Amino acid sequence: QVQLVESGGGSVQAGGSLRLSCTASGRLPNSYTMGWFRQAPGKEREFVAAIKWRSGEDFYIDSVKGRFTISRDNAENTVFLDMTRLKPEDTAVYYCAADDGRGSAYPSTKAEYDYWGHGTQVTVLS
Repeated sequence: QVQLVESGGGSVQAGGSLRLSCTASGRLPNSYTMGWFRQAPGKEREFVAAIKWRSGEDFYIDSVKGRFTISRDNAENTVFLDMTRLKPEDTAVYYCAADDGRGSAYPSTKAEYDYWGHGTQVTVLS
């Protein structure tokens, strides 16, 4: 089993920045992808960004490109999401997720991820 624990989040004015962190523990696959999803009230959980653990290749949804950056610390099994130029529409609960390494090359749907954190709230004030 893999456990994911998020930290960071909070409230920030529009245009501000926040950093989310997610630390993984347990029996991690040899090759896997870690990602961030978010869910706003009344909406479906949507993919935000992900990073392939071995290569460091990252990918994003269009609405956060140029504003959000996903990165990792291999030694600490931690993934980060640096969010800049935040907008009120970025307000959501943000979830960290990991796949088992046996799925698609660029997992970007909920069904492709096997492990989830409990989520952390991000609120962007207008």
